[in-house]
Amino acid sequence: MANTKQQRKRVRIAQRQRLENLRYKSSIKTYFRRLKDSVTAGDTDAAAETAKKLTSTIDKAAARNAIHSNNAARKKSRVARLLSQL
Repeated sequence: MANTKQQRKRVRIAQRQRLENLRYKSSIKTYFRRLKDSVTAGDTDAAAETAKKLTSTIDKAAARNAIHSNNAARKKSRVARLLSQL
């Protein structure tokens, strides 16, 4: 357990960062699920809009180190592959 003032502060900061990273990861999963549903249904407009939001969210998460840049590239590649099925 944290013994010093600085350690207690770092625990608070780490928890805040963990929750922020979790928000990014959760929204990426949600948009990806919506994209898959749109592609399955054949809804081109909804799929394109969702892909745009998803790509933006992935880029923001990578820029803020919530996910690794290689992970972001892989996810964006999968988005493009899904869109090409339409």
